[in-house]
Amino acid sequence: MKKNTLKEYAKLIAQKGVNVQKGQEVWVTASLDQPEFIEMLVKECYALGAKEVVVDWQHSPLTVLNSKYMNQKDMNEVKDWQVEKMKYQANILPARIYIDSDDPDGLKDARQDKIAKEKMAKYPIRKPYIDAMDNKYQWCIAAVPSVAWAKKVFPNERASVAVEKLWQAILYTSRAESTPIENWNKHNANVHAKCDYLNSLGLKFLEYSSSNGTNLKVELLENANFLAGSEKTLQGVEFNPNIPSEEVFTTPKAGAVEGVVYATKPLSYQGALIENFRINFTNGKVSEVFAEKNQELLEQMVAMDDGAKMLGECALVPQDSPISNSGILFYNTLFDENASCHLALGRGFSNCIKDFDKYSQKDFDEMGVNTSMIHVDFMIGSNDMDIVGVTKDGKRIQIFKNGNWAF
Repeated sequence: MKKNTLKEYAKLIAQKGVNVQKGQEVWVTASLDQPEFIEMLVKECYALGAKEVVVDWQHSPLTVLNSKYMNQKDMNEVKDWQVEKMKYQANILPARIYIDSDDPDGLKDARQDKIAKEKMAKYPIRKPYIDAMDNKYQWCIAAVPSVAWAKKVFPNERASVAVEKLWQAILYTSRAESTPIENWNKHNANVHAKCDYLNSLGLKFLEYSSSNGTNLKVELLENANFLAGSEKTLQGVEFNPNIPSEEVFTTPKAGAVEGVVYATKPLSYQGALIENFRINFTNGKVSEVFAEKNQELLEQMVAMDDGAKMLGECALVPQDSPISNSGILFYNTLFDENASCHLALGRGFSNCIKDFDKYSQKDFDEMGVNTSMIHVDFMIGSNDMDIVGVTKDGKRIQIFKNGNWAF
């Protein structure tokens, strides 16, 4: 891929993604797959006036080794320096950039049971800092190819060709070709207009149906908005949390969903793929799950805490969108969720609430914004999916017809 093209992509992430502010610290989390691109990204952050850019490198094989050889007690321990790091982050509010290049099967040999117990043990310590930072800092998730990921997506190509093809697919679906900043200005205006329309309807329920058996009714929060594209921090700084992003989403009422939903794409969770699965909801919570592959991992996911059994997001994505039209299965949630309508189990988004800056975490809990240590999107959209919105007075409005917007 040409360096000039990658430089423009790095500029998009730094400028339009997290919108680095002059004098702000920037923390980048990345794997070891594209060090040259990370150098470009760091340079772009400094060009925007970053005070310091810190890169935290990760490597899936090390996570596998830790899960195999560390004892559970040591894995569960939160050390003093880790607590101090969280305190520091909550105090200075750095812009956070997450560069995703994970091998979809990178943790298939890990001890998933030990990793789950580690997360459950550490979450109560992490949660106060997560809550303290909520809606106060800019963050962005974007992607670069790794060889392993590229070979998963394009298995019949040699490694160099597969990586080049995945770069092309990432840049195309991220609207990062030609004039990236202008592309995103137009895209944000388009999805914000859809939000305005949906928010004007006063919807109380969304009803989903597909020929694959999906038949689901979700209750929405009365004071929640639909959001899409760029968002703003409480300090008024605009940023785009996902590149790419095609979704128009809201936070539903926790514990208020009934029916069954079938996934239409594999779910990459903790470095392993859960495939061909369905989830049943009874009395607002997951009552049964079934998966042809990795059912145990799916069961483990919904047992992480009580909130993991309830919905935290409803996202609307038309089939007629760049990622879906590419025909590529990315085996990566950032992309696959933006090719398809999806739901998320776990933590809801407090910034969907109208005048969210006026409320405390306790207020959000009482309203019905779901709280959980997880937030896991899974894809449910199809070419024949219909979604009907029901207003408070019982009026029925077609939102999606045959997988696309009905308005």
